[in-house]
Amino acid sequence: MMSGPLAPFAEEYRLELMARGYTVRSAVNELRQVARLSRWLGNRGLGARGLSREQIEEFLAFQRRSGRLRSQSRPGLLCLLGVLQARGVAVEPPAPLPSARELLLSSFERYLLVERGLAAGTVAGYLAHAGRFLAGLLAGGLPEISAAEVSQAVLRVSAPVAAATAQNFISGLRAFLGFLFLEGFAGADLSQAAPAVQRRRSPLPRGLARSEIQAILNSCDRRSALGRRDYAIVILLVRLGLRRAEVAALRLDDIDWRAGELVVRGKRSRSDRLPLPPDVGRAIAAYLQRGRPPSPRREVFLTGRAPLGPVAPGTVASTVRRACRRAGIAEVGSHRLRHTAACDMVPAGVPLVQVAQVLRHHSLQTTALYARVDLGRLRLVAAPWPGSVQA
Repeated sequence: MMSGPLAPFAEEYRLELMARGYTVRSAVNELRQVARLSRWLGNRGLGARGLSREQIEEFLAFQRRSGRLRSQSRPGLLCLLGVLQARGVAVEPPAPLPSARELLLSSFERYLLVERGLAAGTVAGYLAHAGRFLAGLLAGGLPEISAAEVSQAVLRVSAPVAAATAQNFISGLRAFLGFLFLEGFAGADLSQAAPAVQRRRSPLPRGLARSEIQAILNSCDRRSALGRRDYAIVILLVRLGLRRAEVAALRLDDIDWRAGELVVRGKRSRSDRLPLPPDVGRAIAAYLQRGRPPSPRREVFLTGRAPLGPVAPGTVASTVRRACRRAGIAEVGSHRLRHTAACDMVPAGVPLVQVAQVLRHHSLQTTALYARVDLGRLRLVAAPWPGSVQA
């Protein structure tokens, strides 16, 4: 039984939990937590109308001090807050006015998304780099920015990190400096003032052996709902070379079962139609029929626990790592399976143009890196070593 200011909303909250995919047992645990929250509010003379995220965090801290580490659930309390807000009972306080720096970064974000068409992950990285650059500026501000300050920023950031990390910072900084000039925040275009970082020639693309791929696939227990989901994710990565964000973004409407095709939504808002291999189609169908929980969401792959929602790109990567651990092989990232797909196509004689189409590269120069994995063909064009005996 629930008492206190939240008691009138208990049944509505329970129904919302069930709609979000909570089991009966989980819903009971969430209701018990809300009952504790209701008593906590009542003891302080507070009501449901004033409930906010800040109060939820304060209540969670109170639970931790009381030793209730295993029985607290922030998502469940945020679900309650959503129910109260829908009823007009709890109203979030107005957000503070953004600072000039926040407004500038918000404009930069819209520029990257709308004008440049960059992926959300790339945009987030560029915003972080721009913020790091702004934090190190001198008192003169943007109009007085100089090429020397740009160079100093690159040196300051790149000194303690790897070359690849420094190059990512420079890419984001150049985009930000170009934006500042286009929008009139800077008097000159200093995007080329950021010095390039010399990177070593990339090694041969590394794919996994067929035995390792099979071991990873076999490690997914297709007798369980989660195992069928993991199997479908891994086989998508292996057979079609998708990026982890592309797997997470795949929607039910993107699959044309009659034509045997699916639409992949990749970088820069690009959409490509790829053939759906039979084994991939069977894996996805098995998950949809006997693994995917009921949900109005249109994303194909959903989380395995409530609150139900689409998997994140990070979940795709962790799925691959867990499968590697189960298979008893060294852990690899999801992008390694993309390399494997390309490394299998090149020795099989697939033209680089078609490999580029499958991987959805914007430039053939990127795809040409995979030509180096075909050592047999490379030996045919290699010049003899001076002084060696020709067969």
